[in-house]
Amino acid sequence: MTAPAHAERRAALMQALGERGVAIIPAAREQVRSRDTHYPFRQDSDFHYLTGFPEPEAIAVLCPGREEGAFVLFVRPRNAEREIWDGRRAGPEGAMARYGADQAHALDALETELPKLLAGRETLHYTLGEHAALDGLVTRTLRQLREVARRGAQAPARVQALESTLHELRLIKSADEIEIMALAGRISAEAHVRAMQVTRPGRNEWEVAAEIERHFLAHRMVPGYTSIVGGGENACILHYTENNQPLRGGDLLLIDAGGELDGYTADITRTFPVNGRYSGPQRALYDVVLAANRAAIDTLRAGVSVGRPHEVASHILAEGLIDLGLCQGTADGVIESGELRRYYMHGTGHWLGLDVHDVGRYRTAEGAYRNFVPGMVMTVEPGLYIAPGSAGVDAAFHGIGIRIEDDVVVTDGAPRVLTEGVPKAPAAIEALMAAQ
Repeated sequence: MTAPAHAERRAALMQALGERGVAIIPAAREQVRSRDTHYPFRQDSDFHYLTGFPEPEAIAVLCPGREEGAFVLFVRPRNAEREIWDGRRAGPEGAMARYGADQAHALDALETELPKLLAGRETLHYTLGEHAALDGLVTRTLRQLREVARRGAQAPARVQALESTLHELRLIKSADEIEIMALAGRISAEAHVRAMQVTRPGRNEWEVAAEIERHFLAHRMVPGYTSIVGGGENACILHYTENNQPLRGGDLLLIDAGGELDGYTADITRTFPVNGRYSGPQRALYDVVLAANRAAIDTLRAGVSVGRPHEVASHILAEGLIDLGLCQGTADGVIESGELRRYYMHGTGHWLGLDVHDVGRYRTAEGAYRNFVPGMVMTVEPGLYIAPGSAGVDAAFHGIGIRIEDDVVVTDGAPRVLTEGVPKAPAAIEALMAAQ
C-alpha cells in the first residue's frame, strides 16, 4: 500500500469530519511478554490504514483545512543508542519524507502542540478509554481550552468516537486492498494444501501447525491469528488453540488458519480425514456443511441483506440434521426453537480486512440488516459440531466437528472467492491426500 493511497484515505476521512472537526489517532504500543521481552509488534489497524507508519507510540492528528498542513505526526525521535539495540527509527524527518506528514514532531512536543491543533475546532473525534496516558492529556487539554474559551476563543464542545466514521470507510475495500487480500488468500490456501499433504496418523497437531506457519513465513507473512489445528473431538471446540495432541486414523482434522500480508489477513477453514478417507457419518455431515457453504457464498451479492447468508446456511444445516435423524420436525421449527444452536452455535460470516473480525456495522441505525455493496469482504463459514457424548445422537456422529470457511468479495456481479486454491469437495481432498 503506497503513501498516496494512505493520503486518499486521510482525505476521505477529513471530508467526513468537516473543516471544524479534528481527529486524534494513536498507534499501537509495545506489549511486554515477560520482564524485558515484548510480543511481536503489530500496528493498530486504524493507524495503519490512515498513515502506513510502522512504529509504536506515534500519534496522528488530522486537522481538516489547517493552513500549515492537515496531517501532523508525533513520533519517537531518532536515538543512536536505541537504534543500535532496537532498530532504525524514522524520526520526525522520516515521518515527513517517507510517510507524507505535513508536519512532524518528537513525541515530547505533543503536550505543547496539541492545544494549538485543537483550538478553534468544534468536534474532537477520539476514542476514549483505550489509551490511559493519552486520555489524560486530551482531557487536560480540553479543560484548558474550555477555560480560555470563556474569554472568547473556541474549544471542541463535543468528543465523538472516531469509529463511527472511520470504520465505515474501512468496510469498503479498494481495488488495491482486495488484491492484497487475494494474494494473502492464495498463499494461505497453499498452506492448507500443504497441511493436507503432510497429515497422517501418528503425527501431532503442532507438526501440522508448524508446516502451515512455515509457509506463511516463507512468503513474508505472519499468522493473522492463532491457528486452530484440532483433531477428532478437539474440532468441537470452536477456538481450540492448544494444537498439541496426536492425530488418529479415523478422525477428522479441522484447520482454521490464515496468513497476514501487509496487515491484511486471510481466514480459511478446511476439515479433512487424517487417514485420507471420510467415513460414512463424516461424509454425511460434511456434505451438509459444504452445501451450506456454497449456497451462502452465492448470496453475497450487491443489494442482498447482510443477514441472508446466515439464513440460507442455517436452513440447509437444519434440513440436513433432520435428514440424518439428529433433529426432528421442520427446518423452520428447528431454527426457531433454538435446537439448531446445539450443533451450530456461531454466525455464518464476518467482515474481513485489516482485522480478522474486521470493522463496520452489520445493521442500520434502525436495527435492520444493511445490504451488501461492492467492495465488502466477508467470510462464509458454516459448521456442525457434535459434541462427545451428545444425548440422543447416534454414537457414530459423536466427536465430529466440521467447518468450511472461505473469503468472499462482493462485486457488481457474482461473488469473488479469494480462497479457491484449497479444495473443499470431498473427492478432491481425498485425491490430494492419496497422491502423497
